[in-house]
Amino acid sequence: MTEFKQVSVVKKANVYFDGKVVSRTVKFEDGSVKTLGFMMPGEYDFNTDAAEVMEILEGELDVLLPGSEDWLRVKGGESFDVPSNSNFQLKVRQMTDYCCSFIE
Repeated sequence: MTEFKQVSVVKKANVYFDGKVVSRTVKFEDGSVKTLGFMMPGEYDFNTDAAEVMEILEGELDVLLPGSEDWLRVKGGESFDVPSNSNFQLKVRQMTDYCCSFIE
């Protein structure tokens, strides 16, 4: 899917890590929520309450998922799942465009 229809977008940006990670919240009629964002190269540590699917649209990063000792390389066109109430780490190798879907 390259575009979303019948959505509302929260105008205020979600800004993290001194502006190196920025996203916008997209709300769907069925109550589901996604964020569309962009990450500059760097290392980031995230906490999440809800489970999520992180789809990498363009770019490349390494992710260390909860319970894993091995970093996983993820490129544009690929995705990874993050469990609820967890912490994950990213090493963003190049500017990365992403879509994060929150699972309830």
